[in-house]
Amino acid sequence: MNKLILPFFFVLFMQMKAQQFFGNQPLAHTFSIVAIDRETGDMGVAVQSHWFSAGTLVIWGEAGVGVVATQSFVNPAFGPQGLEMLKQGLSAKEAVAKLIDADEGRDFRQLAILNSKGETGTFTGKKCIEAAGNQAGDGYSVQANLMSNGKVWPAMATAFETSKGQPLAERLVAALEAGQAAGGDIRGKQSAALLVVSGKATGQPWVDRKVDLRVDDHPTPIEELKRLLKTQRAYDHMNRGDLAVEKSKIEEAMREYGAAENIFPDNLEMKFWHAVTLANVGKLEEALPLFKEVFTKNPNWKTLTPRLTKNGLLTVDEANLNRILAVDE
Repeated sequence: MNKLILPFFFVLFMQMKAQQFFGNQPLAHTFSIVAIDRETGDMGVAVQSHWFSAGTLVIWGEAGVGVVATQSFVNPAFGPQGLEMLKQGLSAKEAVAKLIDADEGRDFRQLAILNSKGETGTFTGKKCIEAAGNQAGDGYSVQANLMSNGKVWPAMATAFETSKGQPLAERLVAALEAGQAAGGDIRGKQSAALLVVSGKATGQPWVDRKVDLRVDDHPTPIEELKRLLKTQRAYDHMNRGDLAVEKSKIEEAMREYGAAENIFPDNLEMKFWHAVTLANVGKLEEALPLFKEVFTKNPNWKTLTPRLTKNGLLTVDEANLNRILAVDE
């Protein structure tokens, strides 16, 4: 019996010894991509893993600076420290080298950094679990560990390279999809995340952080991430439509609202605010069918409508308000 117990405790001890490199942080074995859009200067990073909320620790980015993916036996400090080194003037390769050289757990690490010039630095420790590796190209790097096979990261590279012309966020998701299709994480799927930041900082984080989406726990996280990105694109149109209304650019607003509805034709919120805008600019006859559809499907929007007249979000007179409220009767 003792002969059986001793090897068990030896293995347990070795596991604990290996894990001391990252304290109580998770084992974010995963596949990821860091990349730049050469046309816009935007930078992005995306990840998928069979681990809960991998994006929380794996992906990092700052507008005008760069993006980081830190994974395998993850050292989360590499994220903020790597960005700080870029701000100090180090190249991506220099930042990777400095972080890795100072880390006693380097053999278990996987790290990729991309700066605002599109230059990359990557590292895969010799003790990362197979299949593990990385591949860098013009303005991007893909990296993976604990994969089902060695085809995952090359497939990601091919997908990114052949998706030129699409927005950066969509290209990053395409790379994740290709990695999963090639075999992905040998353990399966659980979480995914996507971050895109501006190539130049404006000092306004809500402007500079263009996409920031996370799927923390889902049976098909990449598909869910893709759905969320599609949803964001629709609401981007809605936001631009609202801004156009503020500037009295009504035709532009109508185009933006229409584009949003084309993406999600069944979204009542989009239809409602489109109808409100039409009513406010004197196009009540066009607005009434939209109000009717929305009120029929969800009466709460009808309850909300008269409240908007109190703060000027709906500017129709009482007679036309009554016409709106009676449209579903």
